[in-house]
Amino acid sequence: MLIFLASWVGFGTLNRSRGLHGSRSMETHIDFVQWLDTDVSLNILMCLKDPADVVRAGSVSRLWHEFVVTNGLSKQLCFGRFPQLSRIARVTELDASAAEPKDVGSSNSNWETLKRDHEVYASLLQAIETSKSCRSDCIGYAVSASSTDNYPDESIVNTLIPRDRYLNRPSYWSSKGHSDPNAPETLIYKLKADICVINEVDTQPFEAYFQPGKPIYSAKSVRFRLGYPKSSRDESDLLQLPQQQPADDKFVWTYTSEEFPMTQENCFQRFNLPEPVLCIGGYMQIQLLGRVQRQEMDDLFYICICHVKVVGRPLSPAFDIEVLEPSREFVLKYNRDVFGCMLQSMTNGGHQESNMPPTPSEGFVLDAGLLEYLLQGYQPGVEPVEWDEDDDDEMDEAGIL
Repeated sequence: MLIFLASWVGFGTLNRSRGLHGSRSMETHIDFVQWLDTDVSLNILMCLKDPADVVRAGSVSRLWHEFVVTNGLSKQLCFGRFPQLSRIARVTELDASAAEPKDVGSSNSNWETLKRDHEVYASLLQAIETSKSCRSDCIGYAVSASSTDNYPDESIVNTLIPRDRYLNRPSYWSSKGHSDPNAPETLIYKLKADICVINEVDTQPFEAYFQPGKPIYSAKSVRFRLGYPKSSRDESDLLQLPQQQPADDKFVWTYTSEEFPMTQENCFQRFNLPEPVLCIGGYMQIQLLGRVQRQEMDDLFYICICHVKVVGRPLSPAFDIEVLEPSREFVLKYNRDVFGCMLQSMTNGGHQESNMPPTPSEGFVLDAGLLEYLLQGYQPGVEPVEWDEDDDDEMDEAGIL
């Protein structure tokens, strides 16, 4: 793109008409940044999509460098792609020689401030672009569900375990039953960092293999929201909040996706966002809209999910976000040294993707499953028995969700 712009107007050549004797006149090179109005030049450069082109544009010449930095090109590109960033009040940069971060605007020189501002936003764009090729599960832990039928057996925590049977029992979250098939439900998760790039969300409806006919309790459709707690007090309260208690009113949602249809199939369903989305604040809400399956024993509609995965990339610790109260503006924190290491890791590390969720590691088992299992009566000293997936014997339960 940058080469195209340069050849078109930046370093293009205007050929004057040949003289009567066929002699060719001198070619004139015109730099559009120098000759066009600032707004026109800025609109041209705003066509750049690749963050590397933003950096190259600032290296074309001293004039271009001054133009790109003075007009905050990288900042405007960030705000254009991710409107929620427009609430950033200031940027702080961690000084490697100092114990505390310093405001980017604290320099005596306004030019130095603008240069560092340009670097921070250009680095953020670069990190977001590079994250596309190095993705992982971004969920940190489960926060709450709008309703839970049998807690803790059918807790939202079960959705973090990438299988529908675990520790010799079914593993899934279940809503309470409802007579209205349009009644929605929500699941809320804390992501691994307060600033993340999200590319897709994957969910798997639960097939009740212990009920007659093996019904699948999917939703009609799903929608996703990203945001942050309304206040630091609300965030503290979330740590004490029972996971079966709704917490939807404690958040400010800065992004809402389109609605995606969910199929009534026992499979891992991927919902790709049209463009990478920047989560500011580190919380995701999954809205489950509509119900399709009645339970035979009580004639009520349920939604059951056995696994959720949020695919993207945490941008911490190179970047971090602090929400200011009561304005709800943000402070963007930047660590230059960590960014360099993170970028190298993202460039060289690659990623692994699979159509099926991975098998949980021993550490994951301890973090996500053991505590809940203890709550259900597991006694220390008695070794839990893993479910044998090849064992098709019928369960002794009555089959009620």
